[in-house]
Order: sequence, then structure tokens, then C-alpha cells
Amino acid sequence: MAIIPRRRRRPLGLLRIGLIIIVALFALAWVVLATPDIPVATLKAKYANAASQFIELSPGTTIHVRDEGPRAGRPLVLVHGSNASLHTWEPWVQRLTAKGYRVITLDLPAHGLSGPTPQGQYTGAAYVGIVEQLVDRLGLSRFALGGNSMGGGVAWRYAVRHPDRLSALILVDASGQPQPKGSSPPLGFRLARVPVARDILATVTPRSLIEKSFRQSVSNQAIATPAMVDRYWELLLYPGNRRATVQRFGQYSGDDGAAARLAGLKVPTLILWGREDKLIPVSVAAWFNRQIPGSRIAILDGIGHIPMEEAPDRSLAPVLDLLASTAG
Repeated sequence: MAIIPRRRRRPLGLLRIGLIIIVALFALAWVVLATPDIPVATLKAKYANAASQFIELSPGTTIHVRDEGPRAGRPLVLVHGSNASLHTWEPWVQRLTAKGYRVITLDLPAHGLSGPTPQGQYTGAAYVGIVEQLVDRLGLSRFALGGNSMGGGVAWRYAVRHPDRLSALILVDASGQPQPKGSSPPLGFRLARVPVARDILATVTPRSLIEKSFRQSVSNQAIATPAMVDRYWELLLYPGNRRATVQRFGQYSGDDGAAARLAGLKVPTLILWGREDKLIPVSVAAWFNRQIPGSRIAILDGIGHIPMEEAPDRSLAPVLDLLASTAG
């Protein structure tokens, strides 16, 4: 009868010591790689301007807003995308105000100079509520509304809730097509639900990561200047914005059912897309065009996810056509 040698057990003390060393090394790496927040005063000094207002919509919820152009001009509200800010619209704002339009841009909560909210709610519906409060505060009874990416999702959700308030709707590489059944959320959204990964995402934010992400978002690489990358990176370092961003990713639910109401939308709508968009493919433009009766579509060759920054004049031309056809 063969004798099987008994496997020698490693002393429990050594296992504990090994685990402590691993945790300590991980914590040390985390401390070394962690990116600190930038003080609010520093960010406001650099990224606010004479047009900047800070409007308290409710206790603890103050948002950065710019209301530019003649007050008697036709109002247009523009909503930025995920991890962007109202600055993304500056090329359009300059051109629209020069043509007599009144243009309102805002930093959504947990973006730009707005910071997080006490409620910690950053869903599409919560952001629609922010737009509702803001336009009511500004006394806008009828206006055009546009949005890019996530902001486009906010814009059309507002439109299906308040079609009577809108003279026109502009969807720029907008989010909103429901996820196919069986598909999974993007990696960042899945990581936001894992405790350790969530903490890393909220503290480790190297500039190189933001630059890579921005370059992947645009086709016109010439706009990825150091100043542009700094803007995206530094505003993400507004105190509380990164942790709120991780919360937002964790609150992502894919199809919320709102898209089913697009078929009943009668607001004059422009669907504007960069053909080279790698984040939300141009096929989604065709999907929106099928959902919204009478919508018009404009596809820009050689442009990626942020047309208003990549090609301001080309992207604004179909917008001006829409606004001219819906004047009055």
C-alpha cells in the first residue's frame, strides 16, 4: 500500500504577513498614483468668466450657467456631454450670439464648475429635472434645446416631457438608443459597481488617461491641444466631481423606457452626427431619424463625437437652417 505524503501546510502567520505586504504595496501605489482635487477657487479663477453665473436651484445644488447674447434674441439652451462642460459649446456660442441669438449653457451637476449635489442623483431623469428648474428660473417659456452625447439624451428626454416648450430640438451625437438585449454596460459602468475599483476610479486620474480618452473621442486631432486636454482633466478634478461621476456610472440602467415616447414627438428636430464617431456610432443617427417623425439628419464626414468643437462652422450650418425654418 502506497503512502501518500501529507502536504506541508504553510504557517498561518506567513500567509497573514504576505497579505499585509500585498495590501501595503497596493495602498502605497494608490497613494503615489492618486491625483488630488484642485481647489474650487483655483478652478473658478481659470474657467469662469464675466458671463458666468452660479445659480442655486435648490439647497446645496448650485450650477454654473452662462446666459449670453441679446436678451431679446431667440433663446437656445445647450447641454454638454459626459465628463465635459459648458465650454464645449463656446465655438457655437460665439457664432450664435454674433447672429443675435440668446444662448444659455450650463454645467450639469458633477461637471465643470457645478460640483456634486446632496442627493447624489445623476441619472438622465435627474438631469432633465435640472434643465426644468433652470429654464423656469430664467423665465423661458419657449426655446430651442440642443445636447451632445449624454446631453443629447437629456435634451430629448426633456422634449418628450415638455414638447410645448420647445421650438426646435438639436441632437448632436446623442445617447439614447436602448442597449440590445443580452448586451452588458460599458466597462467603466461595470467597474463603478465594484467597491475597490470604484475607489480607484474616484481618486486615480492621470492626465495621460484623459488625453487618450479625448483623442479617441475626436477625429480632428488638431483640437487636442494641451490647453484643451487640461480643461477636460482639471474640471474633472473639481472637489467631489470624480466620486459623483463614479456614482453616475453606477446608476446607469441602459434602457429606461423613455425612448418609446420618441415616436409621438412633433418638435422640429435635427439629428447631427460625426461620421467618424467611435463612442456612439453613426448608425444611431439613423435610429433616431426613424424614431422621430419628420426629423432631418446631417452627417459630417471626417468628424468624430464632438462636432461643435471639431468643426464649428460646418456643424453649425444645419443648426442655423433648422432655427431659420422654425422661427416665429
